[in-house]
Amino acid sequence: MNTNNDTLLIADDESSIRKGLRCIVDWEELGFTICGEASNGEEALSRILALNPDLVLLDVKMPKLHGTEVIRRAREAGYQGKCIILSGYSDFKYAQEAISSGVSFYLTKPIDEDDLYQTVSKIKQELTKEHNRSTHFTEFQSKAKSVVLKELLTNTANSPLSAQDLDNFCLTAEIYQVVICEDFHTQAVAAPYTFAELFQVINRDNNIFDHLEINHRDVVLLKGSHGLNRLSDFLDRFEEHTPQTGSPLESMFLAYGRPVSSPEDIHLSYEDATTLLTRRFFCAQEQHAMGYELLPELSSHVRTSDSADNHTGLELNETALSDYANRFVDYIQSYNRRMTVTTLSELEEALLYVSNEAHEIKLFLTDLYLQIKEKMNRAYASAKIPFSSNSSVLEFINTCNYLYEIIKFLSEQFEMIMDATGNPSRDTILDDVLYYIDHHFRDNIKLETIAPLFGYNSAYLGKIFSKTVGENFNSYVDHRRIEHSKQLLLENQLKVYEIAEQVGYKNVDYFHKKFKKYVGESPAEFRKGQGLDPETGKYPPPTHKCP
Repeated sequence: MNTNNDTLLIADDESSIRKGLRCIVDWEELGFTICGEASNGEEALSRILALNPDLVLLDVKMPKLHGTEVIRRAREAGYQGKCIILSGYSDFKYAQEAISSGVSFYLTKPIDEDDLYQTVSKIKQELTKEHNRSTHFTEFQSKAKSVVLKELLTNTANSPLSAQDLDNFCLTAEIYQVVICEDFHTQAVAAPYTFAELFQVINRDNNIFDHLEINHRDVVLLKGSHGLNRLSDFLDRFEEHTPQTGSPLESMFLAYGRPVSSPEDIHLSYEDATTLLTRRFFCAQEQHAMGYELLPELSSHVRTSDSADNHTGLELNETALSDYANRFVDYIQSYNRRMTVTTLSELEEALLYVSNEAHEIKLFLTDLYLQIKEKMNRAYASAKIPFSSNSSVLEFINTCNYLYEIIKFLSEQFEMIMDATGNPSRDTILDDVLYYIDHHFRDNIKLETIAPLFGYNSAYLGKIFSKTVGENFNSYVDHRRIEHSKQLLLENQLKVYEIAEQVGYKNVDYFHKKFKKYVGESPAEFRKGQGLDPETGKYPPPTHKCP
């Protein structure tokens, strides 16, 4: 069947006439498809109401129900199609009755082929014009409704809609709620039909919901308690069952605003949903929906410039960046996994309270990672830590849709660094402390500073250190510095004050004092004893005697 054709019903009590009417003209060429036949008046009325044909060829004089009565009852039931009355000359009075019922076309039997062709052609033209007008009206009404919906959602209407307007646009309901649908991972616009399919809602004549696109997002307006109850049931299923891999639910994210009872308040529900989407970056793993119930909590999280209660007070500046970088480096180098994880959690929580956009947070975390990478590479130049390239890290963090993804990445990287730099012989916490000193003796390290890195107070760690190592913490650090300075004195050919700074002594006189205490002679005497010039650290030039 050609779906572009109009439909035709043939109703006559004589089978030979029905057969002849089928063949007398090429109905397909005229743009019609025969959808059925009827052999009496009752059957004709039943078929007209059931099939709603665009055109009926109807004999006036039929058993059970006259053709005029068929037309009258069909019109009363709302039938708007075209009808051609077929009648003999003696039945003209019946034809007049039919014409008074709104039938504009009348043909006498026997049917003349040319008359039928011309009449049907004229009807086809009328039907085409009516279809075009109907299509244009439907398109116009659809466009008008889209404008009305957008104005309701964005609160840009010049005046409230009348009750008649609400009925015309099928917007009359006792309650409304706005839902915005996005793709869970890529934030691409979801297909409009997905909402209806997943919610299992029969949305005849858009009575349950309307949808439109605003700012490249699929926006759904639920109307009536049935639609809102469906949403509630759907969200309950979301919470009870994590969407399985490959399921349409797995790629769906919903933000829904408050229910409202007035069309003038629909924009409030829409504003709720759009606000929630701005905080989507902070969703937990596998969180596929955010609702208006979270708004008070989110409002307390976001730090504003005039807020009295500033919560963590974290600002994404160089000071915060340097502070966190140094803390993470300390914990990583002390192999303190507990404090590394704790600090990551603290950072994640603090970021919930900042007012910065997601891209600014991503930039902060990227810079944090790169600072940590630089510090670790400098401290462990020979360890060959398998860091990813800066460009690949930048690309990965920039494409993350959620904060938890970046925090997880940092956690994995910190674990990788500890594995790459760890000393295989470390069996106790003290081994970790000694290993840390070996890589930090150049810094101004103190027992009070590093003890918390390993989860101890300084007094307790100091006792363990002295008992196990045989000397106190400061003495051990001095020994490591002096041993390294001896190597530099012999190999690096630096000046004495430069070596003092290299091993962690800012005052060269203090370095001299410590060196003599542990070596028994000054740095210059040590060099001289090795055959080096005490000032330059170089071997003196050979002396040639005159013959």
